[in-house]
Amino acid sequence: MNFRYLLKAALGEEPCDTLFTNARFANLYTMELEKGSIAVKDGIIVGIGKDVEAKEIIDCSGKVLVPGFIEGHMHVESTFMTPRTLAAVISPLGTTTVMPDPHEIANTCGVEGIRFMQRESEGLPVDFYYGAPSCVPASEFETPFEHIEANEIEQLLREGVCSHLGEVMNYPGIISGSEKPWAKLEAAEGYIKTGHAPGVSGEFLSAYLLGNITSDHECSSVEEAMEKMRRGMYIMIRQGATARNLEDLAPILAEHPEYAMRCLAVSDDTTPDYIAERGHMDGALREMIGFGVSPLCALRTMTLTPAEYFRLDDRGAIAPAKTADIVMLDNLRSCNVLKVWKRGKLAAENGKCIEEIKGAVRSPLPGYTLGTRTPTAEELEVKADPAGKKINVIGIIPGQVVTKTLKLVPSEENGLVCADAVRNLAKMVVVEKNRGTGRTAIGFLQGLGLRQGAIASSVAHDAHNYTCIGMDDISMAAALRELSRIKGGIVLTEGEKILAELELPVGGLMSLLSAEEIKKKTAELAAARDYLGSENSNAFMYLSFMSLSVIPELKLTDKGYCDITKPDGIIPLFTD
Repeated sequence: MNFRYLLKAALGEEPCDTLFTNARFANLYTMELEKGSIAVKDGIIVGIGKDVEAKEIIDCSGKVLVPGFIEGHMHVESTFMTPRTLAAVISPLGTTTVMPDPHEIANTCGVEGIRFMQRESEGLPVDFYYGAPSCVPASEFETPFEHIEANEIEQLLREGVCSHLGEVMNYPGIISGSEKPWAKLEAAEGYIKTGHAPGVSGEFLSAYLLGNITSDHECSSVEEAMEKMRRGMYIMIRQGATARNLEDLAPILAEHPEYAMRCLAVSDDTTPDYIAERGHMDGALREMIGFGVSPLCALRTMTLTPAEYFRLDDRGAIAPAKTADIVMLDNLRSCNVLKVWKRGKLAAENGKCIEEIKGAVRSPLPGYTLGTRTPTAEELEVKADPAGKKINVIGIIPGQVVTKTLKLVPSEENGLVCADAVRNLAKMVVVEKNRGTGRTAIGFLQGLGLRQGAIASSVAHDAHNYTCIGMDDISMAAALRELSRIKGGIVLTEGEKILAELELPVGGLMSLLSAEEIKKKTAELAAARDYLGSENSNAFMYLSFMSLSVIPELKLTDKGYCDITKPDGIIPLFTD
């Protein structure tokens, strides 16, 4: 943009709009706290250091100014909130820019779902720059509403609906040179391509990087992160509601602050409860500092580095020609957000937005209208293998979205394989709903802690078909039936009784309620979960990842068990 018209304001020859005086501010180019005044005109920083005439003077004595926080990778849909509702929550916490990947709603509503998200993000105090989903479906084992191929990606980028390529999860397809994944990379030529490559190393990593994929948010160890950084990738350090890698990866930045220029703090998947508990990017800042990362180093991972990575040249720092997205903190220890300015205008103060953001959804509202027949209790029965074979079971790994494959002797009753509370073993069912076929797959899951009843959800990455875990077939059939009736959400049952539910009518993923109303509903879900005996406070989030076929090892989709690390990927229920 041409800022020639701002020269007089910069030179003090005409008044600025706002002057921040007595400011200590974070300089993330030189990694120092600087002192001086900051002049803003038409939402642009035009001067640093010198006091000039301004219409509004803001005394920042005793406070610290930092650039607006940039969330480098998240899925809005995982919050249960629409973009407008989410913005109302995170703007007062200092987040001014978000880089979401909308592949969740793309799976349930197709391209129109992405366009809906873009429309719903206009005119907010938070800028949303969406990634064009690269993996809809995530793999051949999942069934989305429609396939999004190279042509659709090219159009979304060309029209400006999306600004970069969303996480490339089909790393086996990239490494093997499959035609369709590579066509999507070619469609995004010249744009940033974000990655997803858990455990990919050595020559396989080199092959993956030939696609010019330049970041990864799946690192779970220092060794993995350092290998990828050495090979040219930006590392997105994830700290979400379920997958939390910060404690393991923080030593990288604590020992080498200079690596902050290659690291981004991200949440990936978060929830209203988690945001209320620890904040958004402000919470990541506090946690990083708590793990020994210097404050300025931590700040860079959520300001200048994501701006540089995503080529957002107009933000990420407090400097001339940058957009005046500015956050006032009490200090760099507690990092409490006091005020937030978006494009030079006060957007939030004392935890509240200055202007009310209404959550009303603009027409058309995306969503599937196909009716989905769900299985009866009898159809959920699994007959024991006459040869006495073991069963493959998904094993949850606490704090991770990766799982392990367990081979267990089944619990049997009256010739049927059953769930077993003593062994922390639940039955799991996935019902295809995006195309209305009702195709059903059955497996077993260990580690979620359920003792009775059932939990059903339409939040099931990435295809988001109906998923249910339970301890008896009657409860499971009732939960799935109610889930279909409300067209998506989360339902908990005991027998035929509905204990609690949250309706998610926007694509089966997002609510039309306010954040406070969602929190109330999720509290009711949590109480019902506890009543059913689950000892896992993140049971709903864990369940949402048990169908994600591109995360090793064993997963269950509507097509059955799969393991992306195996040659053909198909895994039977019974095993030797």
